[in-house]
Amino acid sequence: MSTLTIQPIGKTVSQWGEGPIWWDGHLFYVDIEGHRIRRLNPESGDETDWDVGERVGTLVPTQDPQEVVYSGDTGYVRFNLKTHVKTQLADPESALRGVNRFNDGKCDPRGRFWAGTISTVKETGSANLYCLDTDATCTLKQTDLTNSNGICWSADKRTMYHIDTPKQAVHAYEYDISSGNICNPRVIIDTAAHGYASSPDGMTIDTEGMLWIAFCHGGCVVRFDPSRNKELQRVDLPCIETTACTFGGANLDRLFVTTGIKHGLDEPKAGKVFVIDGLGLKGLPAVAYGA
Repeated sequence: MSTLTIQPIGKTVSQWGEGPIWWDGHLFYVDIEGHRIRRLNPESGDETDWDVGERVGTLVPTQDPQEVVYSGDTGYVRFNLKTHVKTQLADPESALRGVNRFNDGKCDPRGRFWAGTISTVKETGSANLYCLDTDATCTLKQTDLTNSNGICWSADKRTMYHIDTPKQAVHAYEYDISSGNICNPRVIIDTAAHGYASSPDGMTIDTEGMLWIAFCHGGCVVRFDPSRNKELQRVDLPCIETTACTFGGANLDRLFVTTGIKHGLDEPKAGKVFVIDGLGLKGLPAVAYGA
């Protein structure tokens, strides 16, 4: 059995790292409060970042290596990494600017970009989950949320998993890949019942169908079996604000974890990206927008 190792990578420190995704040999992620998209090559150590001029919750790649789509303060935006040109695709909550902003999200197996909003004033039930279809049509998918967070899909493409952080639970939905419709939500992991007072945040899935959840204010990532509501493995990290995780590397067998800075704490490694090696597991490949 491999030895588990946890180490920070790169030189960059984010105010609030989030939204990691592995694409084309690089780890992309965002610094929400730093208004930046970041790209890191773990092998060479090369790092690049782009100031997008607004809080950015997450991003997804496109088939064009020079373009990504992100969700942030102004909704869904296509961003050219070379020219820095921004093209707004949809902004369904423009009337709530300053009260809500877009947060976490990912593309479903058909290349639709799902992303949800967060109530920045912590108004319960005022946030939503949206889906940006490949033709840029934006559809409201779920209401009565407060902090829409981690999202992923099962390998058989029949189930969508989603976290609304204050509910301290993962919901599973029946998912129709042809239409993008979801139905029959049910709680499949109750993190509070497992003794976690901290907040379930970003999430990813491995090839065995197990969910990996980063716990904000919890300093850990935890592997759960969604079919049994069972905790399988916990990995602690040396800073309390562990925000999101994703599998990457050449074999998709390295777990990358983003973190944020908790002001008032003496945590020299806070805000760094960490990589966990030796898990003996692999993740599912990311899907680009419009795939």
